[in-house]
Amino acid sequence: MSAPSPTLHSNCSDCPIRHRAVCARCEADELAELEEIKYYRSFEAGQTIIWSGDRMNFVGSVVSGIATLAQTMEDGRTQMVGLLLPSDFVGRPGRDGAAYDVVATTDLVMCCFRKKPFEEVMVRTPHIAHRLLEMTLDELDAAREWMLVLGRKTAREKIASLLSIIARRDASLGQGKASERMVFDLPLTREAMADYLGLTLETVSRQMSALKRDGVILLEGKRHVTIPDMSRLMEEAGDDSDGGFLV
Repeated sequence: MSAPSPTLHSNCSDCPIRHRAVCARCEADELAELEEIKYYRSFEAGQTIIWSGDRMNFVGSVVSGIATLAQTMEDGRTQMVGLLLPSDFVGRPGRDGAAYDVVATTDLVMCCFRKKPFEEVMVRTPHIAHRLLEMTLDELDAAREWMLVLGRKTAREKIASLLSIIARRDASLGQGKASERMVFDLPLTREAMADYLGLTLETVSRQMSALKRDGVILLEGKRHVTIPDMSRLMEEAGDDSDGGFLV
């Protein structure tokens, strides 16, 4: 999920997230209207996209890469509260400020829209409004499921759940479904996984090694992951065959 050059996707028909993005159901004339207010932005790993409370003058979709949503408490402690994967939407029409810090975890490319013009287009274009509502409800369902992961699952189940989410999203971007054998590059460092899952770095490393030892996953280096049997990974995650998560 490394970030490609924005010029590769200047044409919406070539966009790798087109079938999942906010513009998924737009007709040709609606896409043309979005083109007039669209631009691409690239961010390096570790770069802040927007700070909590800052005024947002854009909204947009992650084209490639991963970002984190985090909230900082008054005493300076920071909690990662969500992941933004390819096709996820950043920003809220009708809301001036950002609710969370958004930070690029990997090199990242975003397809951005100027906020006010986008809000005007959304009012005139039911396809966009309906799709954005669907995405918001999916995000709410995923957040509720993630509360279960963080609150009730064991460390092993947490790691397996995160791997299954990334694997199935990777498959969906290829307009396919998760198969029994999945291969993908893990876009998060062990440190980022620990932060997101509320675990220590040592626990993440130990559980990844245990899943590898038990044949649940195969690792080439630290990032290249093969899942020989997706159904077994889902069992390790404590989920049903559908994964329990909307991706």
